[in-house]
Amino acid sequence: MLLRALPRRPEARRILIGTVLSAIGRGLTLPFLFIYLTDVRGLTDARAGLVIGWYGAVTLVLSPLGGTLIDRFGARRIVLPCLVIEATGTGLLALVHSTTSAFLVMTLVAIGSSAIWSGQNTILASLTDDGERQRVFGLNFALLNLGIGVGGLISGAVVDTSRPVTFQMIYLLDAVSYLTPALILLTLPGVGGRIASGPAGAQRSAGGYLTVLRDRPFRRLVIFGLVLTTCGYAQIEVGFTAYAVRVAEVSPRVVAWALAANTVMIVLAQLVVIRRLEGRSRTAALAAVGAVFATAWLVLGAAGLVGAGNALAAALGVVACSAIFGFGETMLSPVMPALTNALATDELRGRYNAMSSMIFGISGVVGPVTAGPLIGAADGKVWVAAVVGGCLVASLIALSLRRLLDPVQDGRRPTVPTSPDAEPAPAPAAA
Repeated sequence: MLLRALPRRPEARRILIGTVLSAIGRGLTLPFLFIYLTDVRGLTDARAGLVIGWYGAVTLVLSPLGGTLIDRFGARRIVLPCLVIEATGTGLLALVHSTTSAFLVMTLVAIGSSAIWSGQNTILASLTDDGERQRVFGLNFALLNLGIGVGGLISGAVVDTSRPVTFQMIYLLDAVSYLTPALILLTLPGVGGRIASGPAGAQRSAGGYLTVLRDRPFRRLVIFGLVLTTCGYAQIEVGFTAYAVRVAEVSPRVVAWALAANTVMIVLAQLVVIRRLEGRSRTAALAAVGAVFATAWLVLGAAGLVGAGNALAAALGVVACSAIFGFGETMLSPVMPALTNALATDELRGRYNAMSSMIFGISGVVGPVTAGPLIGAADGKVWVAAVVGGCLVASLIALSLRRLLDPVQDGRRPTVPTSPDAEPAPAPAAA
């Protein structure tokens, strides 16, 4: 299954190597930013929250610009400097000592990260055809989670709030890890250039984000993504954790086990799910994701009803919720970017991918803001009802999208197969 999921072109395989290496560095620091800013650098909880929120806001504002620059100059010319900026900012986090310096450094980190995700997705899309993109994006997600899991295990055994140098070390290592995909991209001079469309010398079609938003199927996909991620992904950091600790009354250690179960589920199930999705309707798969996420929240709600009366059952419910949620992620991760790039035109591929990444940024602002008040109402029952209902609404939106797609876009009819033994298509020329 792994060999089948690997992209045909060696350049794409090397890009995936960069993904897993940088993900290990990301995993070193991902769980600890809030703890580092508060317990090590002395920021108050409120100020640390503002710093992290500021990062999300800057990233969200700059993401559309990143998509425009990718289309205009090519992903390579944007991703390379962004990786260097991200590495510099991450390294400087080891030196922050005040609220002001934390804001400045996180601004730098946000500038770097604003175009990396959409740029790397654009590069992967340019190195694969529609028949293999779904498999490759799924494999990319599995490798990302594997790297984050490995990095988290390493840092969990190393960091110590009484020894600031341990945090400084993991941020410096994370900075170095961001340079690995940059170095790999530098060894691939023909990859990531501006994507030409049509005969040589032909004028590129005009268009921008208004053109993207006029794409009715993609607009429906964006609405689906906003509803699903607001009631799904965006609830993990605040809603899931707060409900598990305050309503289900489990310890923070159980929450850590739950997140580990999520990673294990993704790594073990992703390749199997990729294979099962081949030749099946992408919109049906997206609808299934909404149903799986809703099931996960219902299991968490049941854990809250058990609560302190049965600590073991509550803990198992919290862990099961996270694992079930991870299974839903294994369906979403290959289908969403594959469908995005099936709808995209070459001239606007960067903007399509930027808008797709913005979905997570917008929901990341809305989700946490709404989670707190909802969990405080009726012992969390209102929150459970809201997120379950939202996920089911997302499923209905996904089903309504099917009639707007042709069979190839929906994945029900394969594209013209490319022989694995054939010579790979030449890479786009660098801009």
